[in-house]
Amino acid sequence: MRKVIEVRNLYKLYRVGTEVVHALDGVDFAIYEGEFCAIVGTSGSGKSTLLNMLAGLEKPTKGEIVISGQHIEKLGEEQLVKFRRDHVGFVFQSFHLLGTMNAVENVALPLSFRGVPRAVRLKKAEKMLELVKLGGHKNHMPNQMSGGQQQRVGVARALVVDPDIIFADEPTGNLDSHTSEEVMRLMQQVVREQKKTLVMVTHDDHLATYADRIFHIIDGKIVRIEDNRKDIKKEQEDRENEENQ
Repeated sequence: MRKVIEVRNLYKLYRVGTEVVHALDGVDFAIYEGEFCAIVGTSGSGKSTLLNMLAGLEKPTKGEIVISGQHIEKLGEEQLVKFRRDHVGFVFQSFHLLGTMNAVENVALPLSFRGVPRAVRLKKAEKMLELVKLGGHKNHMPNQMSGGQQQRVGVARALVVDPDIIFADEPTGNLDSHTSEEVMRLMQQVVREQKKTLVMVTHDDHLATYADRIFHIIDGKIVRIEDNRKDIKKEQEDRENEENQ
């Protein structure tokens, strides 16, 4: 399997008054093509800092971040904007949908930044809405949709640019537990069927179990990496057996 993300000896230090805080304290790992990885930790553990670094939104104090063969810690701001536009999709906790646009226009929005003609981008956006089971809601405005439906629109918008990697920051943070499970199953399905690499940050141990691998982070250090793939396969087989009975 090809390495899509490689992190080597990553540090992020902040000065708070006279103290130096190690937000990240020597982090090393690799994430492979088509993997769903969850970074799990409590508030202040360093998980959001790590996601921001992987997305090129923050610079490390020291260390290397290699994504799709590029050393992103060495890129300038303009190069980072281009890198994110060409390689990355984002799913946020607060859905970030524009209230003045309907579902299909919200999904198509990232393509407009690439100069894709309107007819082409709307057609592609409709296809993505079908993928997340919202084909019948394409003309709905955000305020006409539930939280779970809005987050599905968010997932479709992340996918429309055909990214190598999707970064999801607490993607179910504003959803009830039942809807959270639905969105997690959708994200799991997207990774499998679309062969995407997905990196999710969450504080929720249960939601992390949907991932292939779980990176546990405490005080800026990855203390344990849990491989979940066998359990997921068994769970899927059990579910299929139940449905076939």
